[in-house]
Amino acid sequence: MSYVSRSLPRALTPLALALLATPLLAQAQDRFDATTMTGGWNGERAALVDKGISLRGDYVGEAMGVVDGGLDTGARYAQQVRVGFDLDMGKLAGWDGGTFRFTLNDRRGRSTSADLVGNRFPIQEAYGGQYTRLSELSYDQTFNAGRSYFKLGFYAMGNQFGLLSAGTSFVNAAFCAHPLAMSGNSGWYNYPTARWGGEFAEQLTSSVNLRAGWFQVNPNLGGNIERNAFRPFVEGTTGSLFPVELTWKPGAGTLYPGVYKFGGYYDSSRVPKKGLDTSRVTGRDGAYVLAEQKLYTPGSDASIGLNAFAEYMVSDSDTAQLKRWYAIGGVWQGVGARSKDRIALGYVGSDINHRLLDARRAALTTAGVPADSPLFALTGAEELYELSYSFQVNPWLMLRPDVQYITNPGTFSYAQTDNALAVGLQAKITF
Repeated sequence: MSYVSRSLPRALTPLALALLATPLLAQAQDRFDATTMTGGWNGERAALVDKGISLRGDYVGEAMGVVDGGLDTGARYAQQVRVGFDLDMGKLAGWDGGTFRFTLNDRRGRSTSADLVGNRFPIQEAYGGQYTRLSELSYDQTFNAGRSYFKLGFYAMGNQFGLLSAGTSFVNAAFCAHPLAMSGNSGWYNYPTARWGGEFAEQLTSSVNLRAGWFQVNPNLGGNIERNAFRPFVEGTTGSLFPVELTWKPGAGTLYPGVYKFGGYYDSSRVPKKGLDTSRVTGRDGAYVLAEQKLYTPGSDASIGLNAFAEYMVSDSDTAQLKRWYAIGGVWQGVGARSKDRIALGYVGSDINHRLLDARRAALTTAGVPADSPLFALTGAEELYELSYSFQVNPWLMLRPDVQYITNPGTFSYAQTDNALAVGLQAKITF
């Protein structure tokens, strides 16, 4: 009996329980709080907030299967559970504008991409580092009448830089919610991976914000190195990463708001070059433009209608695996009477560094592979098309049926793999 046939019923259990429990849990919610599954705890939750203590938690479950193409058909399930708290230091200690944050993250499950497709864009955004880890221990402070801000501590820099909110309407990590070229080409890292660092932001005008920071680059704190999940001071620092980002928000407060981000980074680590020349070089860099713009609003509610987004990023040729990154798509919110439901359609692609393809061809020639061999037919870019429907069952439960079509899935592994069609369901619950 295959792994899929044995595990699929168990994998779908959390999603099925969420569906079955919805009516009962909705009835059990008290009058103080209808935005979380566990309710207001007979007023205790609000009382804690009044004292300066905000507790939070959420679950993401993703069951995604390959129905055609790829390496094999079947299904895999991955999940994430996140819990934490925020302490309002103004209420607790008189430090107005200050907040202390603590977060633990746990991921479990199997990867549809790794097991069944072999592609670079993770079909499940909740897959990666499947263990319990410390994801945030930080302090942030606003001052100067809210125009200035700083944050210090051990946290995921991707929550602060390079974030495109439209991407959260998708399941594939290529959309949700940063260009993968950021973390794939440098010491940049996204949630749930944390590093020591700090940042400063200044509201230059009512619509323009400038943010800059410094973050530790330490490969021993990322990936699947579970032994370091609670060792924030583990050795292995290779350099520092310096991001800067300018955000422009035209039309804020109107029916047609926009968000435009212009950013870049420099990573001081010394790393091998990509391609035939593998000598080490100091410094990795990249630059990006991210954009979201409301294009159509049928009425007076700015949340309803069509929001378009686009991404473009380039990285240095010496060290990057994903040389060029590009994406475009749209999110429609408001389906009939369901004002919170969303339909999202997007396309994303990334070009492999041509130096890696040159090195692969040279290796094949050295191995004596004939020049007319199909192995020389290397593709230059992986591409993804994704369609999702976000069904907001209630304020704390969202179900997202999802369809993904991946072309050239073997690009970054130099493999000739059939295009893959994946379908599945994502569930999100706020505790």
